[in-house]
Amino acid sequence: MAEKRVDVKEFGERNIVWLSEISKKDIPIAGGKGANLAEMYNIGIPVPPAFIVTASAFAKFLKISGIGEKIYEIIHSIDMENTAELEKKSKDIREMVCNARIPDELAKEIEEAYENLNIDKSIIEKASYDAMQILSLSKEPIFVAVRSSATTEDLANASFAGQQETFLNIKGTKNVLDAVKKCWASLFTARAIYYREKNKFEQEKSLIAVVVQKMVNSDKSGVTFTLNPITNNQKEIVVEAVFGLGEGIVSGAIEPDNYTLEKDTYKVISKKIGKKKIIISRNSSGETVKMDAPKEKIDEQVLDWNELEKLVYYAKKLEEHYKWPQDIEWAIEGTNIYIVQTRPVTTIKKEKEEKTISGKVILEGLAASRGIASGVVKIIHNLNDLAKIKPGDILVTKMTNPDMVVTMQKAAAIVTDEGGLTAHAAIVSREVGLPCVVGTRVATTTLKEGQIVTVDGTHGKIYEGRLSEAEQIEKETREEKVWQESGSEKENIVIEIKKESKPVISFISDEIKKAWEELKHVERNVENKIKKHNVTVKVNCDIPDMAEKAAATGADGVGLVRIEFIIAQGGIHPAEYIRRKRADDYTKMLEMGLEKIAKAFQGKPVWVRTSDIRTDEYTSLKGAQQEPKEDNPMLGWHGIRRALDDPEILKAELRAIKHLHDKGFKNVGVMFPFLIYVNELKKAKEFMIEIGLNPEAIDYGVMIETPAAASIIDEFCREGIKFISFGTNDLTQLTLGIDRNNSQIAPLYDEMHPSILKQITHVINVCKSYNVKTSICGQAGSKEEMVRFLISKGIDSISANIDAVEKVREIIEKS
Repeated sequence: MAEKRVDVKEFGERNIVWLSEISKKDIPIAGGKGANLAEMYNIGIPVPPAFIVTASAFAKFLKISGIGEKIYEIIHSIDMENTAELEKKSKDIREMVCNARIPDELAKEIEEAYENLNIDKSIIEKASYDAMQILSLSKEPIFVAVRSSATTEDLANASFAGQQETFLNIKGTKNVLDAVKKCWASLFTARAIYYREKNKFEQEKSLIAVVVQKMVNSDKSGVTFTLNPITNNQKEIVVEAVFGLGEGIVSGAIEPDNYTLEKDTYKVISKKIGKKKIIISRNSSGETVKMDAPKEKIDEQVLDWNELEKLVYYAKKLEEHYKWPQDIEWAIEGTNIYIVQTRPVTTIKKEKEEKTISGKVILEGLAASRGIASGVVKIIHNLNDLAKIKPGDILVTKMTNPDMVVTMQKAAAIVTDEGGLTAHAAIVSREVGLPCVVGTRVATTTLKEGQIVTVDGTHGKIYEGRLSEAEQIEKETREEKVWQESGSEKENIVIEIKKESKPVISFISDEIKKAWEELKHVERNVENKIKKHNVTVKVNCDIPDMAEKAAATGADGVGLVRIEFIIAQGGIHPAEYIRRKRADDYTKMLEMGLEKIAKAFQGKPVWVRTSDIRTDEYTSLKGAQQEPKEDNPMLGWHGIRRALDDPEILKAELRAIKHLHDKGFKNVGVMFPFLIYVNELKKAKEFMIEIGLNPEAIDYGVMIETPAAASIIDEFCREGIKFISFGTNDLTQLTLGIDRNNSQIAPLYDEMHPSILKQITHVINVCKSYNVKTSICGQAGSKEEMVRFLISKGIDSISANIDAVEKVREIIEKS
């Protein structure tokens, strides 16, 4: 029997609709999220059961409760340019919504729908009212996710995306009703009100729906790619699976099972059973807990053939429906498979020949920086051991620190016991292009001094011995297949690339010459697509000798120069220069280093961050022994607070930038770190003026790396900053209370946590209202999910590591 569909004419009549009744066309009824879930449901994909409290129900709530007119009177009375007034009145409105009573009839419908959510849909459709009551009473209340769902597409893509509320693990009718009201209230955040006003959307016609969806308490979970994400082979499907919730795969805390299958025949090409030492699950209170896996589960295969076959079937169906390779998240509860999300794969790379790796794997960890290198193991237990590192050695240590930067540049690769993808070793390795594997836990005890190994930073593996010449050295030439559309067909253009890395094109015919010209036209179109997003791609560059390599990426400037790397090469602590009355030498050293970077990026912005040395860092520098001892240096005397206490250090750094401006390098800007008060910025500006840097004539800005700075961004903007840059490493650890260098809790470190995204959204929106440029220079800016989020929020630029610039461009191109 065909499903009953909601007619748009019923929009003003229905308070509740189910996924089976709507489709992706019904955004005015169910909002974007609800409509898209329904789309998957109606093509036969098993999504977790859900109902939608319609936009019409929200409108009725405003009218019957009597608060609608009051709300819009308040909105129309707001001076939109008065941030304090806007924030206060929007808060008053949200409180008004949350305190208002949902009309009895509507509340009853929501309660009944929630109670029925735990009953099979086929039973709901066939059962009588009395039977339904009996079934409802016999069921334990379930956990649900309550999500806001915008009804106006423009608003969903701009103001509402990432801003509206989602509430997880909600249980009980009262809590569901409260969560629904909180979702409704999210329509009236200060940012949403301001956006609608500035874009001339009628406040009264902007409505919101709410999705109430059953939460899946996964026995098994994982991801499916409808192409091989490593080889980009679109004839293969790759499935990864773990026991419990999927957070373990996302965080890298659990080694998953990995299955590769032929897409057409379902034949298993390869299967790797991971050691799943941890299981992440949800307890009876709805909390996420991590526990050691039972011994029998560690090496047990997660998926049986029936489950694997169904997952491949659903994956193929989604790819066929959306006509593009998909990245799919799924969960299995009992015998039920649920698809919880699907998104297009946005990083389908050009095919290229890669080095062949073979041999005995003796250690594995997290792949932190791409590349392959062989060398002699040198184990570093303390700073005194650094002297034994020779060019081409493999540096193995518990965890690197800034004192090791100069030595790290000599090494061929880095391997550590501890740390995650934003640990010091990972950041520096990506910066200088070294292969790196972190979080191995036992590298310093498993590997032996003088042992020869090969480090595969791309896959997080360490091999015994040195690769053979054929494996270690790339071929003199390789072929890249560059596909372009040509009418209804595709042409395959083969370009020979010599070792010099510059393309040498041999035009053997007019047809190939024409194809090459068309290819260049395609590339120009790609550049134009990126410009359409108004997002520029910059690069992080801290080491002067790497400036040319950084510039060769074609980046639109440098979004972060950390002068600590230049300081480390100088061998003297900044405070020691001042104590010896050698501030001019400090200035000259910085000036020489920064000039190399400024020259490489002539005509493009180069943002230099003033020093941010913690008291436990760079302890091998001369004079560092006089640094104070702190219990928690991460939260201590560094950044702007240190600079204002030691103003001669700051002024020496500012003079280096002043000298560069005098030489004609006006592209160099200054960026102040770790601010929590606007008075810190005011004092820093006074020092700029004192040494002859006119704040009106130079790009200057602040790092947003503390929750305090994010909260008072409007004060910084009013002070006249030209730009901000998100330092997501510190912002994440300070917001979540997580030491990012602690491998024990590394799985909890998440730059995509809602609290981080809300802060980023708030800062970007406020900066836009003041015409202040926004950027990101933290590690999160190189990650696909974060890049897509930042694009949706309208960020002006993204500064990535050297090895990630091209990847970020590809993501922007596909977005």
